[in-house]
Amino acid sequence: MKSFFLVLSLFFGGVSYAQQILSPNKKIKVVVEMQQAGSDGLGEAYFKVLYKRKGTYVEVLPTSPLGILRADQQFVSNLKLIGESKSAAVHDKYEMLTGKRRLCENFGAEKTFNYQNASKQPMNITFRVYNDGVAFRYAFPNKSDSTLAITDEATSYAIPKSTARWMQPFDQSYEKFYLLNTGASDEKNNGEWAYPALYKVNDQPLWVLISEAGITPQNCAARLSYKPGTNLYKVSYPPAKKSWHGGTVSNLPWKSQWHVMIIGGLADLMESTLITDVSEPAAFKDTKWIAPGSVAWVYWANNHGSKDYQKVIEYIDLAQKMKWPYVLIDWEWDVMSNGGTLKDALSYAKGKGVKTLLWYNSGTDWLDPTPADKLLTPEKRAKEFSWLNEIGVSGIKVDFFAGDQQDMMKYYMDILEDAAKYHLLVNFHGATLPRGWARTYPNLMSTEAVYGAEWYNNDGILTDRAAAHNTTLPFTRNIVGSMDYTPVTFSNSQHEHKTSYAHELALAVVFESGLQHFADRPSAYYDLADAPRKFLMDFPTTWDETKLINGYPGEMVVIARRKGKLWYVAGLNGKDTPQTLDLSFNFLGNADYSFQIFKDGADTKSITSETNGVKRSDTLHIQCLPRGGFTGVIGGK
Repeated sequence: MKSFFLVLSLFFGGVSYAQQILSPNKKIKVVVEMQQAGSDGLGEAYFKVLYKRKGTYVEVLPTSPLGILRADQQFVSNLKLIGESKSAAVHDKYEMLTGKRRLCENFGAEKTFNYQNASKQPMNITFRVYNDGVAFRYAFPNKSDSTLAITDEATSYAIPKSTARWMQPFDQSYEKFYLLNTGASDEKNNGEWAYPALYKVNDQPLWVLISEAGITPQNCAARLSYKPGTNLYKVSYPPAKKSWHGGTVSNLPWKSQWHVMIIGGLADLMESTLITDVSEPAAFKDTKWIAPGSVAWVYWANNHGSKDYQKVIEYIDLAQKMKWPYVLIDWEWDVMSNGGTLKDALSYAKGKGVKTLLWYNSGTDWLDPTPADKLLTPEKRAKEFSWLNEIGVSGIKVDFFAGDQQDMMKYYMDILEDAAKYHLLVNFHGATLPRGWARTYPNLMSTEAVYGAEWYNNDGILTDRAAAHNTTLPFTRNIVGSMDYTPVTFSNSQHEHKTSYAHELALAVVFESGLQHFADRPSAYYDLADAPRKFLMDFPTTWDETKLINGYPGEMVVIARRKGKLWYVAGLNGKDTPQTLDLSFNFLGNADYSFQIFKDGADTKSITSETNGVKRSDTLHIQCLPRGGFTGVIGGK
């Protein structure tokens, strides 16, 4: 027998097999182990991850369990390794219409391990080790006409107690803060934590972001459950809810979603496209009709504004004057009055050259806000989307989804597929976390799944926490996909801001979203000085390249994004005290450039602007107010 594992000596209660997989650049190593439990030769599978730094491999994930359970039998403690594939190269190139980079290219190595359980039923685990992380998934390769339930996983991530981590308590809307802790609060919120989960490797400048990607109609979405008394965060499935079943039900063959770990320095994490790298390619080729862009949004300043024709007109005028291509008409447009109806508003927008987006209640959980229950079936979607084409609407915002069950995952994908048939853009709100669908369905422009600026309407928590929160999101939520935070609000909603105007302006660059919804009152934008107002008028929402210049979660971030020949840069102070942010220009070419910067003035409500020459070797030391910031544009001289 030629398999490597068969020439190793076996012993009870210890490691009976270990095989390693290296990333193409040799920096990341995954070790897959079998630990034998008894004389029957059956045991458990584990893995660990190491990262090469200064010539030595450092453990970034200690030995962690693998395994999966079906309703009919388990594949955890009763496994035997029966074979493995040769290591195969993975090299993929593709183009994104949204996200942190337009042209994406990734390199990896793939290896599949073949197991049988005590009943001689097969299960495979495929590992891919990329230059910026690790992905793995399970598969039941045999065929079956009967339906099987995949109920749970043993898959866990071992994170030592003293490790600093930024994790969000699980909530089906993913609208919580990413809490910094070292394990003391693990058992709060019933021990359930949402993806993505960020942690820093102890005593090393190395970081890991855990998430998942590549969900298909065969899968539910998962979460992490802390196991009391351990250092383990276990992958767990959502329970059944109303008419939506828990776990996963499928015929065989079956594959799980990809479990993803992005690994490296903070810049490696922020700039990574691993979530879309492992996701399915675009489901359709015709994408010429897809046009991301800036959006004027009525809801933040006027909760019920979309049923008021006069308010809607104000925001159509705002979009036209600011040269933003879209206006979003939010909930209750079906009962619009006060001088006009939806038909009148759409006609007015068309006359102004502004494209329209309409809000929908998904119909699954909150049935009160209207319009509701227009999208739940293929027949209803076909009728509604055909009507939207007739009246000239460009896209939809779908809100109030009911959870992460497999049925819900299929519902998301059904909406995206059917919307594409009618050339409609899609924005999901009150929704699950992005898991790579922006590659598979390029008409997905953005997803909320964030504690965003609309919470200024709901309570006063953001008033004191926004700055730290805004400097945590670039290292957590926004890494895994476009984020509809609804940024750049200068005036106060129900609760006040403490972030500076320059901080708010910088959010446009710091937070990536295919549709960037500018949410403030029209007067807030009209009252800006000419230079920052023009900055927002000319603002792109898609990027060719993204670079992290500097940062630390909850304290500060400095980021650069390129669009064509222009670089947009921004920095945020996440502290309640003044802070100097360093902007190095070493991402530029060897030429002279012109840099227009907008930064904190004498107080939080003033923005100063100036234009200076810069070159690659320069570094600016920018003084920021408490909760302040800066932004600007770099172009050739």
